[in-house]
Amino acid sequence: MQARWTRQSSTCHWRAAVAAIFLGLPIPASSASDLAGWGEPHLPVVPRSAEEAARVEAVTGAPEDFTSAEPYEARPGGATTHFDFATRTPFSLPSANMEPDTGLDFRVGNGFFRKLWVAAPSATTASDGLGPLFNGRGCKSCHIRDGRGHPPEGPEDRGVSMVLRLSIPVAASSLDAGAIARIGVAPEPVYGTQLQDKTVAGIPAEGRVAIAYEPLPVELGDGTVIELRKPAYTIRAPGHGTPHPDLQISPRVAPPMIGLGLLEAVPEADILALADPDDRDADGISGRPNRVWSLEFQQWMLGRFGWKAGQPTLAQQGSDAFFNDIGISTPIHRAPWGNCTEAQETCRTAPHGQSGNDEGLEIPSIGMDLVTFFTRNLAPPARREVDAPQVLRGKQIFHDSGCASCHQPKFVTHRLDGQPEQSFQLIWPYSDLLLHDMGEGLADNRPEAAASGREWRTAPLWGIGRTEDVSGHTMFLHDGRARSLLEAVLWHGGEAEAARESVRFMPAEDREALIAFLESL
Repeated sequence: MQARWTRQSSTCHWRAAVAAIFLGLPIPASSASDLAGWGEPHLPVVPRSAEEAARVEAVTGAPEDFTSAEPYEARPGGATTHFDFATRTPFSLPSANMEPDTGLDFRVGNGFFRKLWVAAPSATTASDGLGPLFNGRGCKSCHIRDGRGHPPEGPEDRGVSMVLRLSIPVAASSLDAGAIARIGVAPEPVYGTQLQDKTVAGIPAEGRVAIAYEPLPVELGDGTVIELRKPAYTIRAPGHGTPHPDLQISPRVAPPMIGLGLLEAVPEADILALADPDDRDADGISGRPNRVWSLEFQQWMLGRFGWKAGQPTLAQQGSDAFFNDIGISTPIHRAPWGNCTEAQETCRTAPHGQSGNDEGLEIPSIGMDLVTFFTRNLAPPARREVDAPQVLRGKQIFHDSGCASCHQPKFVTHRLDGQPEQSFQLIWPYSDLLLHDMGEGLADNRPEAAASGREWRTAPLWGIGRTEDVSGHTMFLHDGRARSLLEAVLWHGGEAEAARESVRFMPAEDREALIAFLESL
């Protein structure tokens, strides 16, 4: 355990190392004297003083006492945390430290987020441009109450909160290597990078996802049997013929929206300091960063957002969702036809909604800026029962079993000029934002940028105990296959196998304490 927390002194040649990872070459030897990232041009960073750096190091260390809660542990989002336990929408409240004069920006951004777009041409030129291909008519269609999505429940469920990402192997693509590197995947030649199951009139839908579950029993140490469900995915009624024979698919449920601005404000160097691609400390954990192309800044950046850390900034993450999920052009993704490929000519020549503003975009810069401000300031809710004896016991088990090796509890965000809500906050996301090999059981076998088909970004755990309150279900992991937190733990493999086995064989009361701790987050 302790070795994981000292990784800040075991870094490597980052530019060379991640280039090697991306190209599939051997990773060069590590060197504690060479910590280099890719830059954070999206953040108004004020450098930390030596005194501040010392304070950060002290406050983010591993706990030694589990008999009481740590200072500020009830505030996972620092000063942004809200304590409204009565609200029915605990993931939809603004940063608690937001100044009153910016509250209107948050509400207007929420309006864009809630907007239902319509097909062009329409008299409502500020709201037209839907599609031609899409999965939902608005952001809220997928991010219901700003919470966690779920897989469709049977063939008639036309819900939106899970999408199917598509690609083919790089070797099978006709695109040049540079284009593929910047996209992050090799798109399926006809269907692109995402399956859209809805369209405007006159355009055929691309198909629908079908899921079949196979029972997978797992025996715990005390003889209790937990039945997992192993999903298999197929595309029903493909609208443009049979997809590529080497099609790679990856189901993705909509993730919770809380705390995203705080994750964006975590210093890149602090994330990279936790990585150990060579497992030089021999603890079995080899977290590594994703390297992705920024369309905003035309440079490589650290991936932070998405199930495989495939997006570098909130602005690009939001733009990608407008473009692929709704078919809306943005300042970053300017094509009016969304994810229609060159093979879908009728789709590309359909009417669009780019006539409602001077920029010729379906959502202009001011709209995207307000959406980004809104998503940056959705606050994590306060934790509950942080001092309860069972929760404290579960916290100790979380650390002792190795869960904290990937689910990094704490960071301190950058000091930011002009972004006071996220500036210099002690936060508790329980994620290192790095990629980890999660084993064959969770593998989607679809690479994304530097992420392999077995790797996933460590999912933040803050707010996970409020899932049922917000979303009305308890389905977890990237495709919602796990129906409880225990099932989610039992799906862990690869680098997390030792932690999973620790949980599987521990006494029932310890396992219950661990779940109580997770439910308190």
